[in-house]
Amino acid sequence: MRSPKEMRDLFRKNERVMTTSDLCPHYLQTNLISLPYEYAFDFLLFCKRNPKACPLIEVLEPGQVEPTTAFGADIRTDVPKYRVYKNGQFSKEVLNLYDDWCDSFVTFLIGCSFTFEKALVEQGIQLLHQEQQRVIPMYRTTIPCQSVGMFTGNMVVSMRPLKPSEVDQAIDITSKFETSHGSPVHIGDPNEIGIEDINHPDYGESVDFEEDRVPVFWACGVTPQNVLEKAGIPIFVSHAPGHMFITDSVEEYR
Repeated sequence: MRSPKEMRDLFRKNERVMTTSDLCPHYLQTNLISLPYEYAFDFLLFCKRNPKACPLIEVLEPGQVEPTTAFGADIRTDVPKYRVYKNGQFSKEVLNLYDDWCDSFVTFLIGCSFTFEKALVEQGIQLLHQEQQRVIPMYRTTIPCQSVGMFTGNMVVSMRPLKPSEVDQAIDITSKFETSHGSPVHIGDPNEIGIEDINHPDYGESVDFEEDRVPVFWACGVTPQNVLEKAGIPIFVSHAPGHMFITDSVEEYR
């Protein structure tokens, strides 16, 4: 099993482009958002008011590229794949941010549910997206976020179909990971949170599961991408859904 630094080096050299689910177990993984300084304070408030979807791990100074959570790392290169958005529209996916980086960018590292997956697996809970080698399915919902200025919108969730006997145990385990979205936000009927077709996620890939499994939904760090798109700011960059920044910090239980 490679260390976080070893994986970041592979991503930096473009020798691996892959979802980070099941990589570097027991280490904190994060979503990434970099946006111009003039929008950073309102976005910080948005994260503070929506900690379930946006649990803050670290905020970097303008132009800073090395986080304190990963010595020697570079957030412009050490994520397997990035997305660039301009004027509220998805522009492109890239393997590094050299051509799109601005020294005014403030970077936010936001907790990711991949962090708690090892704890689920260790208790015998099957994660089908890992077994099927797919990017976890993520969906836009009708669950509202608390607005801050121009930042308004609904939560995005990730979904893991579990056996009914696993649900209570999964709730108990994930509730201890407050910096990684914590306990589920919804269990069962996806229509109740505005998901019309569970087989067609808005991000990631669908997973195959039998009707006896229960869909369980966690708040997702793709929520900021959804909100920032709606705000239509001139430019921001993010990780590609399912492709996280892996820190050197050991996951925290609470």
